[in-house]
Amino acid sequence: MTLRSKLPLFALGLLAGCASGPPFIDQMQPEAVSMAVRRAQFEFNCPAATGEMIQRENVQPLVAAGPLRAEYTIGVTGCGKRATFVVICSTNGNQCFAGGARY
Repeated sequence: MTLRSKLPLFALGLLAGCASGPPFIDQMQPEAVSMAVRRAQFEFNCPAATGEMIQRENVQPLVAAGPLRAEYTIGVTGCGKRATFVVICSTNGNQCFAGGARY
């Protein structure tokens, strides 16, 4: 193969590498729900607890050049208990934090 014939393959590879995935808020939602459910299972002492998304939104960075964050409000029920959990996920390492339950 000559350089000229390799050029279209190279360009195609560059375009494939630039393709973006789903928005951050969509990408992190399953992890946020899972985190809220795991926390509720522990706090409720209820392995059968399940969760559902109530609300989600992108949150402005704390500082001008800070990481993008997404905030999720997740309702969890199980074993006669019900609470909401706020989970915040950050693009800084794709990490999430679940706050305490609101009964």
